[in-house]
Amino acid sequence: MSAKQGAELTQPGYNVRATGKQRTLLRRLLSQKYLQVMALLGVAWMIIFNYIPLYGSIIAFKQYVITHSIAEAPWVGLDNFKAFFDDEDLPRVIWNTLGISLIKLVIGFPLPILFALFLNELRSIRLKKAVQTISYLPHFLSWVILGGILATWLADVGIINHILMALHLIKEPISYLAEPKYFWGIIVTSDIWKELGWSAIIYLAAIAGVSPDLHEAATIDGAGRFQRMWHVTLPGIRSTITILFILAVSGILNSNFDQILVLRNSLNESASSVIDIYVYQTGIVNNRFSYSTAVGLIKSIIALVLLLIANSVSKKLNDTSLF
Repeated sequence: MSAKQGAELTQPGYNVRATGKQRTLLRRLLSQKYLQVMALLGVAWMIIFNYIPLYGSIIAFKQYVITHSIAEAPWVGLDNFKAFFDDEDLPRVIWNTLGISLIKLVIGFPLPILFALFLNELRSIRLKKAVQTISYLPHFLSWVILGGILATWLADVGIINHILMALHLIKEPISYLAEPKYFWGIIVTSDIWKELGWSAIIYLAAIAGVSPDLHEAATIDGAGRFQRMWHVTLPGIRSTITILFILAVSGILNSNFDQILVLRNSLNESASSVIDIYVYQTGIVNNRFSYSTAVGLIKSIIALVLLLIANSVSKKLNDTSLF
């Protein structure tokens, strides 16, 4: 510290200014006390459930058993990782995971955008609210409930078989959940049905932020409704679409564990074995905690790499990125 800075610190005005700033900050915090408490609760939740459990990741490099502490477990290095890459079930697990996730990404990602665009064009406010409410409802039902509903609908005596036979599309009932070839289609379709309306909320909010002046200018130039959607609305929400696409790419190894767990059975196992189910079976069912942690760690590393790649590509193509 220089002599000049030291002299400034000893001046009475310096302490007065510092004390004034502290009082202003304190008054602001007191005026926002409820918001601050909510923020602190969110920070506490993240620390407890996201950061403290990271310590347990070291068991991926140990041979951990539940009867001993993590510190007592012997180190085995990369043996658990090597065992995963040598597992004969690995190709089938990776194939099912990527297959389901890519179909969801290709079909399930653009559908909420289209739904939001067309919903925004509805002129009847009453009809618009009714469609929104109906499309949101499945999101608030857990997969345990929806799984039971789907299992009933898709059974031999379920409503799906009755409808298809009445339309003469099939001659005899089909047990859809017992046939592996139907499983991917059931997973993708039911996921879209459950999350379509809820996923469109973000796009509807982004569309509401598009300036009405742009639509008026396009109308004056003779643009129709579909032309305004393509040339005005879509460019206006491009940044939102890009951010959500980056997040979707980073989560491509996530296959919705809850959904698959309630719909899978021993008959469709060849099509329903994904990484999340594999980790659950090896870790919880077979008590191979170190091995399943290593698999989960590999999955997290791949997700991070995909996030960085998607973010970098997006930044170069349209100058939009997460960071």
